[in-house]
Amino acid sequence: MGTETPTTEKFAFSSEPEIDKRTAEQKAIDDWLPITSSRNAKWWYSAFHNVTAMVGAGVLSLPSAMASLGWGPGVVILVLSWIITLYTLWQMVEMHEMVAGKRFDRYHELGQHAFGEKLGLWIVVPQQLICEISVDIVYMVTGGKSLQKIHDLVCKKNCTNMKTTHFIIIFSSVHFVLSHLPNFNAISGISLAAAVMSLSYSTIAWVASVEKHVNNPHKEVEYGYKAKTSAGTVFNFLNALGDVAFAYAGHNVVLEIQATIPSSPEKPSKGPMWRGVLMAYLVVALCYFPVALIGYWVFGNTVEDNILISLNKPTWLIVTANMFVVIHVIGSYQLYAMPVFDMIETLMVKQLHFKPSWWLRFVERNVYVAFTMFVAITFPFFGSLLGFFGGFAFAPTTYFLPCIIWLAIYKPRMFSLSWITNWICIILGFLLMTLAPIGGMRSIILNAKNYGFYQ
Repeated sequence: MGTETPTTEKFAFSSEPEIDKRTAEQKAIDDWLPITSSRNAKWWYSAFHNVTAMVGAGVLSLPSAMASLGWGPGVVILVLSWIITLYTLWQMVEMHEMVAGKRFDRYHELGQHAFGEKLGLWIVVPQQLICEISVDIVYMVTGGKSLQKIHDLVCKKNCTNMKTTHFIIIFSSVHFVLSHLPNFNAISGISLAAAVMSLSYSTIAWVASVEKHVNNPHKEVEYGYKAKTSAGTVFNFLNALGDVAFAYAGHNVVLEIQATIPSSPEKPSKGPMWRGVLMAYLVVALCYFPVALIGYWVFGNTVEDNILISLNKPTWLIVTANMFVVIHVIGSYQLYAMPVFDMIETLMVKQLHFKPSWWLRFVERNVYVAFTMFVAITFPFFGSLLGFFGGFAFAPTTYFLPCIIWLAIYKPRMFSLSWITNWICIILGFLLMTLAPIGGMRSIILNAKNYGFYQ
């Protein structure tokens, strides 16, 4: 990736066999916790896990983001984000096993190694929790709205009028069951199906957009900013930055995914993990760029914040695409929930000394699903949620925190390529974190004015 890789011994695998110093009780707990209970994943597991984590609600909002950014800035920001996030993801894969005989199975463990036990925990855990919980909340909204779209398209006469709230509750009912699967490998089938669905509905979105243009080639399309005032244009631009940031959200679970891959001094896990990441990012490019560019080209600034809402015909195709979205966000919800379950269960078992048991998981995981459902019902503002959480939560953990950790641990020479690259990512990521939530919060406030809560 064009950066300096450390050559010191402490960052290399030791030739001596690793001595497991854990007690029998600690081994039993680690074998029970979701992240460390299974380490037999193949490289293609990391591919579809990363596709499921990355491609989701974000891709559907990219044409709308383009409408707020404009052609020039929009294309530049999309491409830059793809490059920067691939680079920072590579950094995390490399750092997973930087210390001989040790694996950083969780994001916060890497942070603790870089910043110290307490400070590392406080820097990483709040940001990671905000990211993962906010994704699950947004996916509750996405799943509910997609179900509602299916209902509205299929049921034309003598249908019960159902609100978004009802569909979010229906969508959440699936997770009260699936959330009791114990670990990442247990949800691998769901994740594979979700990854296939993401590529499928992304393809449907841009192909259907092209078909709509072919059928009506003379329709005038307006590409100017849709806001009537300069302030509105600026706020929409900032909100769109958050939409793009949200679209590249997979970093928050990448170490946890890599933890499921077997590793040895001869065959470290970073080899198969990186192969899976490259495959995933190829799929990401095939999903993001056609949807964003073609969707904006066809609809201009009238595109909805979910492009499938802009596509009403052919009905059967849009129903199919929305069903694919539902299946995908079911898998994505589980993928982002698993590290949260791991944190909660680690706290309950290791700190509060609860006994590892099925009822502990039953209560804790049901409470989590109910919480995300409640928040989703309260704030079902799809586009605004993407912009706010994308900037506030995902910019740090995706765009620049891996770079800060890399600088803290490897200490590359000042003004070297590695040093310059990381500082560019840090500055751009910090600007994104600072500016994007402003637009997202404004959109949430504007939407809240016209929304009847729990009605």
